[in-house]
Amino acid sequence: MAKVKIEDLGEEFAWGSRVSGVNLENLEDVDLREELAQLLKDRGLIVFQDLEPSSELQVAISTVFGPLKDHPTKSTARADTDLAEGVIEIDYGGQHAAADTDHGLVGHNGKKLISFLPWHFDHTYNDELNYAGVLRPMIIAPEMGRTGYADGIEIWNRLPADLKARIEDKAVLYTLDVRLTQMPFGRYFETYGDLPHMAGNVEESKSFPRAIHPMVWTRPDGQKVAHYCGFSAVGLENHEDPEGNALFEEALQEMYKVITPYWHDWKLTDMLIWDNSRVLHSVEGCDPKYPRRVHRTTIRGDYGLGRFEHGKKIGEVMREGVAPLALPEGVA
Repeated sequence: MAKVKIEDLGEEFAWGSRVSGVNLENLEDVDLREELAQLLKDRGLIVFQDLEPSSELQVAISTVFGPLKDHPTKSTARADTDLAEGVIEIDYGGQHAAADTDHGLVGHNGKKLISFLPWHFDHTYNDELNYAGVLRPMIIAPEMGRTGYADGIEIWNRLPADLKARIEDKAVLYTLDVRLTQMPFGRYFETYGDLPHMAGNVEESKSFPRAIHPMVWTRPDGQKVAHYCGFSAVGLENHEDPEGNALFEEALQEMYKVITPYWHDWKLTDMLIWDNSRVLHSVEGCDPKYPRRVHRTTIRGDYGLGRFEHGKKIGEVMREGVAPLALPEGVA
């Protein structure tokens, strides 16, 4: 049986790990599975490297950390659905090379990009969060296209003390409308219109209840996590006023100042999993002429602190005829 090697992410990081030597055979070992599951709880991020990648291995690695959660929209492209539900394909770029339009692109650091996503956590728009996400690259852009990760524990520890005192008891309202053109808080990029899949749920978002998540939460080990983002956010709960808006914007800008991200340069032999209740992530984007494709699995689970506005439960939302989690294709 191949030997599995576990290392820290890097000297500059107090979180995250690298794991090599994993394969389908040794993943059957109960002790290894338990060790990897605990590693994610402790470190928040695992980079699996030097793999012989396949969809079968992606599913096998994913199920170490919990049951898979299928993607809510049936229009989203699936990959290898004969293996398991929940393996989706996210495909960006390439098609813009001859389009002669900036529509749907994002401007950042003087470049026009496709496949850009700002710092966020997944399923902000729902009362439940998924526990984790697993990514496997299928087509890598020759330039840029990295995925960034930032630890919420580290962010909290680095925020100014006076800001901590003002946000610790605050919660953020999030909506199903995830168009970047409509993002009112924490913008550090330009937009040039929406791609069709980004606007696909605009009408539905009007009837979908807003979700509420705390800006800060405390883990069972006592560590506090800064866990908020501008993506799909519409303001602070009970504070949708100029004062509340100013506080939320200040908190986002201070977060950007203290983030020391890990930017992952993808190899086709990589897979990566992160704890969605702890770690924020971002996609830096790439030149629109380059295709970029990843396969993703999502791990079911919840930290238990999210809720819908007006006390609604997911069962009520479903009974009212609003399909929960109807996320536009490619957004995570």
